[in-house]
Amino acid sequence: MLAAALLVLGIALGALITMATYATELRRIARFLQAREPRSNARATTAVGVPGIRDLADAVNTELDRSSRERVDAQRHQDEFQRDLSALSHDIRTPLTGAKGYLQLAYDETDASTRQLHLAAATSRIDSTTALLDELFAYTKSTDPDLTLNMQPVALRPLIERVLVGHYPEFEKRGWEPELCMPDEAPGRDLVVLADPDALARILENLVTNAVRHGSGAPRVLVQLTSRGEASVTVENPVASTASIDTARLFDRFYQADSARHAAGSGLGLAVSANLAHAMGMELTAHLSDAAPRSLSITLTCPR
Repeated sequence: MLAAALLVLGIALGALITMATYATELRRIARFLQAREPRSNARATTAVGVPGIRDLADAVNTELDRSSRERVDAQRHQDEFQRDLSALSHDIRTPLTGAKGYLQLAYDETDASTRQLHLAAATSRIDSTTALLDELFAYTKSTDPDLTLNMQPVALRPLIERVLVGHYPEFEKRGWEPELCMPDEAPGRDLVVLADPDALARILENLVTNAVRHGSGAPRVLVQLTSRGEASVTVENPVASTASIDTARLFDRFYQADSARHAAGSGLGLAVSANLAHAMGMELTAHLSDAAPRSLSITLTCPR
């Protein structure tokens, strides 16, 4: 009987010690979490290898690591946003300052023909600002999670032809002859994709505009059928150099290659295209070729 009593007492004492150890470790972890600074890299530790407590400490540290990564990413995005905002403010302010200067010159000018030249220059700069604001509005709209899309069958050939014809004056000025290649499997106007007509038109317009602004030769639009039965539209244009183009950032907001810093545009067009493509379940990718002639290809893959 005495042995049994001692056994029970030993078990009870062991249980009490274990419970006390658990309570002590839990309180220590709780105090650690309460005292830990949000930006601290401190990690939870345990003084004993009690089953469950070490697992808890590991789980706490995993969550702290995840929170730290999210904080770093949020700060990086905030820094990028501030830089983008500063760049946007500069892009808006510069043409407006120029317009104001030309308006002042026109106000002071007595010669009618010279006054008209100053007014035309002021109008051109105001138009540049308007175009930038339009692109900013389009970008904001494309990021709206509640964006309404009217998905329907859309014929590719007439849409692409309409976009190319809209740039005819620019092609003619440069002496370029754009090329449109359609697949043999879909002659004429039969090849259709499932898309919102306005959104798809905006994407193609932005791709061709990018080719006109930053290409060194006439663009080539190649339409193909993929092995999965999807349609891909590739806008390919020669470029003077591929060194300054980062395809990993090409669809980022406000991204412009170094060689395009002084060209027209805000760096929003391709970001808008990527957002609209994602909203329609499409994929937009970019590829650089260093083989002569050097070229940039942007491909839109569309469901049918």
